[in-house]
Amino acid sequence: MKKKVFLSVLIGVLVLFAAACGNNQNDKQTVPIDSKSTYKSVYSKSVFLGDSLLIGLEDVLEDSNVISNAGATALFALNEVDKIASEKPENVFILLGSDDLLWPVDNPIEDSLINYTKLIEEIKGKLPKTKVHVLSVTPVTKEAMKVEPRYKNIADYNKALEKMAVREKVNFIDLSPIFEKHQNLYNKDGIHFTANFYPLLLDHIEKYIDSSTNNGEVSNEL
Repeated sequence: MKKKVFLSVLIGVLVLFAAACGNNQNDKQTVPIDSKSTYKSVYSKSVFLGDSLLIGLEDVLEDSNVISNAGATALFALNEVDKIASEKPENVFILLGSDDLLWPVDNPIEDSLINYTKLIEEIKGKLPKTKVHVLSVTPVTKEAMKVEPRYKNIADYNKALEKMAVREKVNFIDLSPIFEKHQNLYNKDGIHFTANFYPLLLDHIEKYIDSSTNNGEVSNEL
């Protein structure tokens, strides 16, 4: 009986969780067409994996380059490894963790990093020559933190995430400089972003492509 009650509560949490993550994602602003063309070319051999914070990238890059799901956690992202492998990317950029911090477990950070590590290892196992890049969890506004105090753990999560990246020998990319240089990037909920954020994101991480693709010689033969 207790198991049934727990399962019902968990399902309810998941439904509310996904709904909250899917709301207020991106204001309908547009990126100039010429910029879209450039970004599509630069990131044509990359795959972005993440939660609803990356959904706005679908308006800038090709659909095949973005795998984003509202409410996604490192655990759920394990289901996307085969899809990533089918694209044979040279680079995989991962932005996960914001939803992991809200997961109803005793230690969300520890639980998340166990699954995050497994995710990276599975990607590397299927795509040994692909460069994996872990993006830091983006900050939220003070107002959003008042609504959801668990976001106060973002800084601690990012420290743990960087240590994990070192252990797994993958790149850790700190996104905080974007927010130090630019303001008014947030949607009304103070968590998700307007369209203005995504070109800044792509510009910020582009150097990692230049330094890690061996002049286009990376190949993934499956």
